[in-house]
Amino acid sequence: MSAPPPQGTRPARSGGAAALGWILTIGLNVVAPIITYNQLHDHGWREFDALLISSAWPVLDSAIHLAWRRKVDEFAIVTLVFLVITAVVSLIGAHSARALLIKDSGVTGLFGLLCLVTLLAPRPLMFYFGRKFATDGTPESTAWWNGLWQYEGFRRTMIVMTTVWGLAYLVEAGVRIALTYALDTDTMVVLSPVMLYAVLGLLGVWTALYGKRSRAEGERRAAETAAAETAAAAQHAGTAQA
Repeated sequence: MSAPPPQGTRPARSGGAAALGWILTIGLNVVAPIITYNQLHDHGWREFDALLISSAWPVLDSAIHLAWRRKVDEFAIVTLVFLVITAVVSLIGAHSARALLIKDSGVTGLFGLLCLVTLLAPRPLMFYFGRKFATDGTPESTAWWNGLWQYEGFRRTMIVMTTVWGLAYLVEAGVRIALTYALDTDTMVVLSPVMLYAVLGLLGVWTALYGKRSRAEGERRAAETAAAETAAAAQHAGTAQA
């Protein structure tokens, strides 16, 4: 099998499409649920009913993204699994607003646990998430990403990222559950999605910085290896001439 293109020849990805995706995600997962809950609650709806209705926005976001991609891949399968889990837990806990708030923490906690479990699989979860966001989905860019797995440094980077995301979301879920019991529902309706996306943002920044540093280290090692091989070839040629 031929080697993948160098890491520096990463296929281009549309920045506008990525920005639109993030705007849509933040709007439907943070802004819309908070506004919906506050409006319904201010008009006399019970906390539970208002929270249940406002939780439909994240489901709509997931449905839009799945329709946008128009294909079912590893990322879409994970999304569908967590949608099912969310629906089941919502029905089970359909007696209090606090149960619905804890449901959100349970889902992120399960995601963190899933990250750690996939460390035992042939490839960790962040490999597939990375492929989703680092490529444009074409066969060429997908093959480029898959080919990077042959490099030890790339494998180590994916494992470290998966471990950090898993532990971070387990801690985040625990903290949000504790705050759900310590604070009132109105406060947690605002604080819960803010915490979720604050953690996501911090992890995103860390992932970008760590990925950039790992890539630079990989390129440095590749350059050193190439230089050593060139020197060895030159020395061998000199010896042969002598």
